[in-house]
Amino acid sequence: MAKRPAEDPPKGAPAWQSTFSDLMNLLLCFFVLLFAMSTTDTDKFEALMASIQSSFSILSGGGSAIDEGILISSGVSQLSELSQYYTNMGLSAQGESTTDTEAEKQAEEAFKEELEQAKMEESMEMAEAIEERLEQLDLTSDVEVIATNSYVMLNLSSGILFDSGHDELKEESLEVLSKVGDVILDYDGYVIEIIGHTDNVPIHSAKFPDNTMLSMCRAYSVYRYLVDEVGCNPVYMLSSGRGENVPIADNSTPEGRAQNRRVEIKIYNTFTTGD
Repeated sequence: MAKRPAEDPPKGAPAWQSTFSDLMNLLLCFFVLLFAMSTTDTDKFEALMASIQSSFSILSGGGSAIDEGILISSGVSQLSELSQYYTNMGLSAQGESTTDTEAEKQAEEAFKEELEQAKMEESMEMAEAIEERLEQLDLTSDVEVIATNSYVMLNLSSGILFDSGHDELKEESLEVLSKVGDVILDYDGYVIEIIGHTDNVPIHSAKFPDNTMLSMCRAYSVYRYLVDEVGCNPVYMLSSGRGENVPIADNSTPEGRAQNRRVEIKIYNTFTTGD
């Protein structure tokens, strides 16, 4: 029987090699994309490229690595440029981030400045209106008006309101306090704080063990009069005493001590009260 001629082996690479090559290309693309989204360390990247090229001989035109990894093919030149590109891109992104942070800080500072300006403008408007009312009531010599960015303060000398060492309102002070209360009523719903102050001359009695207690009782007497007699809303009012701890003048002179003996009425603006 005649023998069948032997079949020629199939030409080209086996089919599995094509599939494997496609898989390797996809993996290469995947890692290139990962690299593109990462922050590149130039020295490590160039060392990695040199190692890969030396191991797999992937230089175009049969190029090779010589002299301790110094690469001279055109393909390596392109890879080096790619490394530089991604390095510069990373630096640019960092620069933009820094710029954005500085812009945010500048915007925040600008907002704070505008807020402080708005608060001061409202307090100044309140102070002007209060001074006009005090002038109409002939109280400009008895009440000092001070504006801050948080409140307008009415400063009353305790000599007008109280006898030395006492917390009961003097009879002649009631007319002054009643007129001041009429001014305060214009700001019903604003937080109003009454603070008593004394000089540094010690006091010690059965009722007042120290100056702090005396200042607290004096502030409370003003608070009670404004609530009970004038009709101020107690929901928004509070009183406290600071004793001799917050002087505004020199306690070594009689004039300075007289200035330090005072009652402050602070009317907080809407930015501070939140209304």
